Formats: sequence, structure tokens, C-alpha cells
Amino acid sequence: MDTSSFLGGFKGLRADLLVALRKEQPLTASELGKRFGLTANALRRHLKELEDSGLVRFRREIRGVGGPVYAYSLTEQGEQLFPRSYANPLADALDVVRAEQGPEGVARIFRKRWEAVAQQALPSLATLPLAERAAALARLLSQHGYMAESSESAAGAVSIREHNCVVREIAQRFPEVCTAEAAFIAEVLGVSVERQQHIVSGCASCEYTTHDAPARGAGATHADPLVTLELSRGAMRAAPHLQEPE
Repeated sequence: MDTSSFLGGFKGLRADLLVALRKEQPLTASELGKRFGLTANALRRHLKELEDSGLVRFRREIRGVGGPVYAYSLTEQGEQLFPRSYANPLADALDVVRAEQGPEGVARIFRKRWEAVAQQALPSLATLPLAERAAALARLLSQHGYMAESSESAAGAVSIREHNCVVREIAQRFPEVCTAEAAFIAEVLGVSVERQQHIVSGCASCEYTTHDAPARGAGATHADPLVTLELSRGAMRAAPHLQEPE
């Protein structure tokens, strides 16, 4: 992953540490050491410098048997190194839209944004097998700052995991943003998706998992109704029964 365009000039191991923490925080020095093939002591010096820069913090945690461990995570300042779309004026404008047009008006704005991306992506992705389409979609989302990756289960379901939210502050106030994003992912993949993790809810990433039933006109019910979408290609409309979490 190319981090040269952000992370405040950090490069090499320290940049890799910041990315690792953004993906899976909190992590101990030992856990980070295993990822990078280094001892925990070798990493602590780098973690201390990131801590002194105000980017990383640690806390004591009890994990099973044994004494407490020190788990590292990003501070808010560290989180801000990663791409986000800050726009307080946008939030104010969306408040006006919601007041005048309701939640659907806000969702419509973000659906149009993703529709434009989908129209460019679909011709080249439509003929790919699902797993390859998911991998290509993850690369596309990463180009937009989402630090996305894809995976495939033994049963053939694929997952898209986003380790960064570029509209986090907006999404906290306007959950319609997340509805539009999920609709875009389902639209490009061509199958229904269910959100398993949600950054806005406190998770380290947003994760969308596909289901076997095609998205086009196919009804689906799932144990977790957090995000279940039924879509027609090109329409990108959230299902009427979709409810966003508070």
C-alpha cells in the first residue's frame, strides 16, 4: 500500500506501524513484532517516538491468563493522518437538505456520487468472476482513500473490508452516507451485501460480506438486519425495509 501521499511524511517502519494500527488496533508490541519480524523491544523505540509525536497511545489490558499487557492504538491526531473528507460546511448543507427533503434527500446526494463511480467501473468489472470483481473493487475504493481489501471464504462468499473512512465525521451525523456506500458496493459486486462491521459504531473497519442470492430483484432476509440491500443494477436504491442504526 502506498502511503507516500499521507501519514504526515512518515515512511518506512513507522508508516507501516501506523497503517497496521489503523487496520487492527489495539495491538501489543509483541503482536506488531510478529507482523514485522522484529522483537517487541525493537519496535518499542519506534512506538515511543510515535507516542511522543501524539499519534499513538497505549493502555493496560488484561488478556486471559497472565499479567496485563500494553495495547497500542492511534490517537485522534493519528487517525487524522489518514484520508478523510472534512467539510463542516458540507455537514451544514446536509442539515438543510435533511430538513427540507428528509433522510432520502441526503441519501440521494451520496447515491449520485457513487453512481458516477459505478458507471465508470461496471463496464470493466461486470465480466469478472465475483472474487476478482471484489479485488478490483477494493483497489478502486483504496484509490478513494478507503484502504480497502477483499477476501474470499471457502464457501465462495467475498468480503470487502475498509480500514479507513474518508467521511467519518459526516457519517456519524448522517447514516444515509453509509447506506449509499453499501448500495454502491452491492451494485458493483452484483450481489446483496450485509455489513458485518462499522467504523462509525466503533469497529476498526467497515466490512461488507456478500450472499449467494443476486442483488437484482432478489429478496433476502438475514439474522442481522443492520444492512441488507436489494438493488437493481443502475438504480442503487436502498430497500424499503432498510433501517440505519442510531
